[in-house]
Amino acid sequence: MKKIVLTAITALMMAGCAQQGFTVHSGTAAAPTKEVTHHFFISGLGQSKTIDAAAVCNGADKVVRVESQHTFLNGLLATVTFGIYTPREARVYCAG
Repeated sequence: MKKIVLTAITALMMAGCAQQGFTVHSGTAAAPTKEVTHHFFISGLGQSKTIDAAAVCNGADKVVRVESQHTFLNGLLATVTFGIYTPREARVYCAG
């Protein structure tokens, strides 16, 4: 029983978060202008989601940064559902 619990704890400790960020224009944006949770199934196999950052920021020249993140909570939900449901977070930062 101890080995099973230790293995489960080790697996949770090794499960990490991932974040991809793309800086489009130089500038500062303290808070995201738009945050969206994308819902994927079966680890997102053959699925894609799109956010039109230029439309969110009212022009492509106002887009400062775009991020996509797999948080601990997203990983926990994916683990509990055995990879059937795998959400991801997306953020768009706009200038001014």
